[in-house]
Amino acid sequence: MRILFSSTPAHGHLLPLLPLARAFRDRGDQVAVLTAGAFAPLLDAEGIELVAAGPTADVLFAESGRRTGVDAAADPRPEAVADFFAGTRVDLTADDAVAAARAFAPDLVVAEALDFVGPLVAAALDVPHATMAFGPAIPAEFTDGMHALVASRYADRGLAAVPARWYLDPCPDLLQPPGWQAPANRVQVRPEPHQGPNAPGAGSENGSEAVSEAVSEAVSEAVSEDTNATRGERPRVLVTFGTHFSDPATLTPILAELRTVGVDLVVTLGLTATAADYALPGEDAAGTNAAGDITFAPFTPLADLLQDVDFVVTHGGAGTTLGVLSRGLPLVVVPQGADQFLQAAVVGATGTGIAVQPGPDVPETVAKAAVTLRTDPSYAEAAAKVAAEIATIPTPSEVATRLAEALPEPARS
Repeated sequence: MRILFSSTPAHGHLLPLLPLARAFRDRGDQVAVLTAGAFAPLLDAEGIELVAAGPTADVLFAESGRRTGVDAAADPRPEAVADFFAGTRVDLTADDAVAAARAFAPDLVVAEALDFVGPLVAAALDVPHATMAFGPAIPAEFTDGMHALVASRYADRGLAAVPARWYLDPCPDLLQPPGWQAPANRVQVRPEPHQGPNAPGAGSENGSEAVSEAVSEAVSEAVSEDTNATRGERPRVLVTFGTHFSDPATLTPILAELRTVGVDLVVTLGLTATAADYALPGEDAAGTNAAGDITFAPFTPLADLLQDVDFVVTHGGAGTTLGVLSRGLPLVVVPQGADQFLQAAVVGATGTGIAVQPGPDVPETVAKAAVTLRTDPSYAEAAAKVAAEIATIPTPSEVATRLAEALPEPARS
């Protein structure tokens, strides 16, 4: 089988696709990813082909902002989000994508939930496609506008939109919004925190078994009577605001307040920042921390960062949120834009963590939330329940086999 994954050119959209892409690859299928050429190094390391089409996210945001007057990342109002994903990106990517995909000749296109190029490509090539969610269901106030806007792009090319054959869903029922009803074509697929390409068992059944064992341990620890004692006197806290939202101007005040509540911090730097960019008391010009309570990490797979941490302070990207909860860890979510407010609401509603909304007192509120997570075991217990449900969801390997067996055997010339 030839499986083409399609993604908006952003790590938060692409990385959640990789476990299923690896699973198809490990079955012996030919796998490629349709996205901007800038992701070639990441995909080369995976041994996955890149089908390059369209500009990078910064170009798309600039053009969408020119069209709408709104930064869709920082101000995710429905009309701006619709233009970015279903207007600007399709206009600047679709035709090149169809030509490139035609050369690859896929038997199935798997598009992440906010990718509108992949489904159009599938319609043009007359092949089935699947939609892969990356978090809780996106509200209709956003999706309705996107589908309405992209309809004209199909019409301009003499195409008709075709419903997805499968809705691949990594989000457990416990995290779906109230009143949500699963679509008839839903196929659940277990979410995983991003792993490096050389991680033992990455994308394999053995890897899934190892994760299940880790989840079982997390559940046992969370419901034990001496949870606080188990965590130790100084909890270890991961602070990660993803690849694009880790602005030192935003994070530095938060880190300064967290240092006052007796925790050790592991802080991710995103794609461009350095440790020296965080001007914290006790650091020299190179960003060296004399107190030893902060460790800065460059871009690192989330699975590695989650080892030996007690909880996570994050912007609330969907992949990060599901990855953290799959390991039974509670969160403090500080949304910055995009869909992060949806994740923050879900985390707050389910008691798996604390949502901190924008405002002048964010650093102090985050520090107080960290103290609460340290002292109140109910958050860890709720996170462990979510992790236990995630552990029952079919693995990417199982889902890849199910999808492949449902497709007709391709006829190759």
